[in-house]
Amino acid sequence: MQDTMLDGLAPAGAFSEREREAVYRAIHTRRDVRDQFLPKALPDALLRRLLEAAHAAPSVGFMQPWNFIVVTDGKQKAAMRAAFERANAEATSMFPEEKREIYDRLKLEGIEKAPVNLCITCDPNRAGPIVLGRTHNPLMDSYSTVCAIQNLWLAARAEGVGVGWVSIFHEEEVKSILNIPRDIRVIGYLCLGFVEALYSEPELQIKGWRKRLAIEDLIFADSWGTAATDLMEPEVAEVRPKMGGAD
Repeated sequence: MQDTMLDGLAPAGAFSEREREAVYRAIHTRRDVRDQFLPKALPDALLRRLLEAAHAAPSVGFMQPWNFIVVTDGKQKAAMRAAFERANAEATSMFPEEKREIYDRLKLEGIEKAPVNLCITCDPNRAGPIVLGRTHNPLMDSYSTVCAIQNLWLAARAEGVGVGWVSIFHEEEVKSILNIPRDIRVIGYLCLGFVEALYSEPELQIKGWRKRLAIEDLIFADSWGTAATDLMEPEVAEVRPKMGGAD
């Protein structure tokens, strides 16, 4: 064990049952909050914890390509909301008529309502032109940044903080408003704030936009299209409480 510790390794093992339940609860009760934010400030210490959780994410070649722009200024939020509304008007026209009524009823953003907005970016040049693990997939740095967002989202759920991901923007508008350099990619724009309640199921499912797919249709064994029958047994399917789906 002494030699193992000198190599930078630490003992591995399962969490306690209570700790595991907390992890799975965060995963399965996480929701995308669109309009339910309370007018209550997020303490700086709490926001720092969430950012540290994001920064602890895995990244290709340990390049840590992310930056976090914390937006609390009212004028910046107003500019971002205007950018969203321009793009949202375009988005509405892209859906078929039978979907537009549902779309119009959805509250898709809480930019000005949320006390904190957070823009997460990816710097593809952070570790130089050749990055361990990115040599054959140039998008691995972006995928790494998404892992940081997911870390933050789950930590926020554990802290009682709601998170909404606003994706309806023209990236160049976001870069202009936030003074982001040309070669930096915008990966996510989040709204953060306390909420009184979360939907028991994904909001888009509750409001009739889409239903959750059956996981049995999504798992294959060894090759595409071959059902993984061993994972469809009842005792396997019931390994966790039914807490609702993510989103």
